Amino acid sequence: MNLKAALLKENSKKQTLLIAASIATNPKLFEEAMQVFFANEYLLTQRCAAVINACFEKNPKLIEPYLLKLIENLSKKGLHDAVKRNTVRMLQFMDIPKNLQGLAFENCMKLLLSSDEAIAIRVFAMTVLFNICKVEPELKKEVIIAIEAHLPYASKGYLNRAGKLLSKLKKL
Repeated sequence: MNLKAALLKENSKKQTLLIAASIATNPKLFEEAMQVFFANEYLLTQRCAAVINACFEKNPKLIEPYLLKLIENLSKKGLHDAVKRNTVRMLQFMDIPKNLQGLAFENCMKLLLSSDEAIAIRVFAMTVLFNICKVEPELKKEVIIAIEAHLPYASKGYLNRAGKLLSKLKKL
């Protein structure tokens, strides 16, 4: 499979799932997809982000060797929203190793606090932060303050996730 050609062929869920089905069982193709994902070629990276997420949904273990790089990648300037959104979407379903929690916390806090970020990115980051707080409860006050800072002008999606997580954070 020519991955780049397949990514450029069309931008549809059907195409995303077709590519993901091909690479999820082929470690060499998955590695190639991760190289495309990290290459920061705007259109290819955007489309590859959805493919990587679809692969993660089928087999979460595929991402583990790339976890540090995924978390580090979040701090890069100029990342496409699809890259940030799909990265934090995956992170919210993972047990982040203790040695990576600090970096994940820092990057997700920046995403949460930035009013320039899309709502989906911010609410997924909020969930990652909550998950880290379950392991490191001393961080919960910082997360609560960050979430509450945006409540007065938040969207319904943000308010919904914030309401659920704030009550859980306060119980930790």
